[in-house]
Amino acid sequence: QAQLVESGGGLVQPGGSLRLSCVASGFSSDYYEIGWFREAPGKEREGISCITSDEGSTNYADSVKGRFRISKDNAKKTVYLQMNNLKPEDTGVYYCVADRHPCLSWDPIGRHLEIWGQGTLVTVGS
Repeated sequence: QAQLVESGGGLVQPGGSLRLSCVASGFSSDYYEIGWFREAPGKEREGISCITSDEGSTNYADSVKGRFRISKDNAKKTVYLQMNNLKPEDTGVYYCVADRHPCLSWDPIGRHLEIWGQGTLVTVGS
């Protein structure tokens, strides 16, 4: 069974850092594009970042560009999201997503994507 499991969320003060992990199992993740979406209270879900399956090219939403970095370790079937200089508006549930279509063509709110994790909560505040 195809599965994505996120971890690494938690409570952090503004300006702090967290690293989220997403472990894939039950499918050939090397052939999938992997990305992160977040859902904040009262806001529409938004795509944050993605990494391509072939060259590992990366893409970021303007809201996180320069602060977040996505990377992957194919041997561990794991994708990471390093989040630095966190702001209160980064608070939300972060979902790892996998799909075989190019991630630059993904729907902005993640409709029709193939595999979703259960989400991990990130809270930025004091």
